[in-house]
Amino acid sequence: MTTPTPDRPPETIRTRLVRLAPYFAQQHGIWAVAIIATLVGALTEPLIPALFQPLLDKGFTENSLPWWSIPIAVIGLFTIRGIAHFAGQYALARVTNDGMERLRSDMFAQLLRADLSLFSRQSASTLSNTVVYEVQNGAGQLISALIGLTRDSFTLLAFVGYLMWINWKLTLVVFSVAPALSWTMKVLSKRLYRLTKEGQQATDDLAYVVEENVLAHRMVRLHGAQAQQMDRFTALGKQLRRLALKSTASSAAITPLTQILAAIALSIVLVIALMQSKSGTSGATVGGFVAFISAMLMMVAPIKRLADVANPLTRGLAALERCLALLSDAPAETQGQHQADKARGAIEWRGVHLQFTPDSAPALSGIDLTVQAGETVALVGTSGAGKTTLVQLLPRFVKATSGDVLIDGVRIEDWQLASLRHQMALVSQDVIMLNDSLAANVCLGQTPDRARIQSCLEAANLWGHVAQLPQGMDTMLGHNAGELSGGQRQRLAIARALYKDAPILILDEATSALDNESERLVQEALQQLMQGRTTLIVAHRLSTIEHADRVVVMEKGRIVEQGAPAALLAAGGAYARLHNRGEWTGSEAQA
Repeated sequence: MTTPTPDRPPETIRTRLVRLAPYFAQQHGIWAVAIIATLVGALTEPLIPALFQPLLDKGFTENSLPWWSIPIAVIGLFTIRGIAHFAGQYALARVTNDGMERLRSDMFAQLLRADLSLFSRQSASTLSNTVVYEVQNGAGQLISALIGLTRDSFTLLAFVGYLMWINWKLTLVVFSVAPALSWTMKVLSKRLYRLTKEGQQATDDLAYVVEENVLAHRMVRLHGAQAQQMDRFTALGKQLRRLALKSTASSAAITPLTQILAAIALSIVLVIALMQSKSGTSGATVGGFVAFISAMLMMVAPIKRLADVANPLTRGLAALERCLALLSDAPAETQGQHQADKARGAIEWRGVHLQFTPDSAPALSGIDLTVQAGETVALVGTSGAGKTTLVQLLPRFVKATSGDVLIDGVRIEDWQLASLRHQMALVSQDVIMLNDSLAANVCLGQTPDRARIQSCLEAANLWGHVAQLPQGMDTMLGHNAGELSGGQRQRLAIARALYKDAPILILDEATSALDNESERLVQEALQQLMQGRTTLIVAHRLSTIEHADRVVVMEKGRIVEQGAPAALLAAGGAYARLHNRGEWTGSEAQA
């Protein structure tokens, strides 16, 4: 579920539009086509009722109008309108889709470089929904609404000018209902905006429940929690339904209220016109009066669209506000300037203290540890001792509350991030693979070399399986390589680490979930991988630390013992107790 972002001053509609403008205002020529076509279409609207006046006064009454003139005028008028409509719609689609592409690309780029705290504040479903769907829905609705607002505003102005030219007194009567119409739209638009925001949050909450149950489907079934989860989903679904109905009611109320006000104005005009006609003071011809009433009735459609524009405009702004918030509230990770092609691999923790929240117990406390370049160090301890947290400091996946972490004598905050992470390869218990080819997952982020990929797969004891696949290393892995076994996925992660050829290797419970045969193959691959590298092993099984130069024993975020494995066993301390009791644990509660 999403966590509230830091408070910031609310943005006005104008402010949001100004921030969005650079994404959608770059193609001036296409915008000009869209606006001109829209204006042409708007200005042709009053010409339709204008045809009634000569048709009635001269065509039917005086019979002095050539029979071919009106058909030609009608065909010409609607041809112009059709061309303007097509040009306007196509140009609008062009600028909208181009702008969406730029905005979506910026948002995804922001995700790739965002500070990692963003991913603890917002769920994966919320972020993906914002980048993919909110941009499309928001931009599409907003641009369409703005173009519609422009088109219908100019249409109304054209109608007003035409009506004033025919009968300015009756025109003033028509617009006497404008204040009531404006107040109605303002009240309903505010309510609609609030309901839209609440509906977005309810949608996120519902999507999060689905995401949780997809990811934890085995645990839910094992504990028989289907009914409980169904209750959660049903309650949130009802809340979303209630908000959707309220939003629909607010949106739907705009049209009938607008039509009622228009009907009141029309009734007043008809009464006044009939009174003027009886008294002989109107001075209007039959054609002129029909043209006036026709123009007035034709104004109802753009007025209705202007009333309805509050709905897409509100929804579009609410959706794009999330997109803008992602760009604002996801600052990039801070970094220094130090770079190195390949580090020696010396690591040092100096007085490191880490506390995730002010009220929580320290995850790490007073850590002082030095690892020499090329040394293999195993970190052991019970669950929650801080082993994984300690190694996650190196690539800056977590940040120390105080103290320093150094690589080759340089604080990790002073390293350029790409260069820092280039020095490390990670093989963990939770193997993550992308929905791409097997080869692309091996050379992830680096230039592909098929011969080198094959050699890495061979070293990881996986080439025998890959060679039997119909498409070999070009086989698509699908969602997180679900078709591979646990051991095969671990060996694929080892092949990836071999291909990266980083001087620092982190093995975080890399064999904890494997059977004996899979573990044997993985251990053989790990021995290949560890050669000539500084290696940190978060140990789960004794077999993973047999060849370690040093063992570091941790308890409750502190280092309580360290030394060579044989010496620690002989000393009979914390390591010996763990070894004798077989307390080798799985993934930590606090990572």
